[in-house]
Amino acid sequence: MTQAAEKSQAHKNEKVGNVVSAKMAKTIVVEVTRRVSHPVYKRIVSKRKKFYAHDEKQQAKVGDVVRIVECRPLSKLKRWQLKEILRKAVQVTSDLSSIGIEAAPARRAEKKK
Repeated sequence: MTQAAEKSQAHKNEKVGNVVSAKMAKTIVVEVTRRVSHPVYKRIVSKRKKFYAHDEKQQAKVGDVVRIVECRPLSKLKRWQLKEILRKAVQVTSDLSSIGIEAAPARRAEKKK
């Protein structure tokens, strides 16, 4: 039984891509980019495709580079599962007070009469 389980895991399709959305509960959207030769013009073209993947622990954030693996259908669009996070994205904060910079006061537009 264990050999059969290992064998089925060995042939699962894997893809590496960037997380472009993590707003849904336990779901991430991964964009996979591949470079292919154009059939007529023979020029290298980048093709992109988005995959919906299941993220049980909700650990992937936007900008992370992740590896996803094929699985059984989990919903209408989800057929992939997060396997591992290869590289975490740099998280940029918009809170300027934490680094000692004060925000400029907001200006109000005046109406002309």
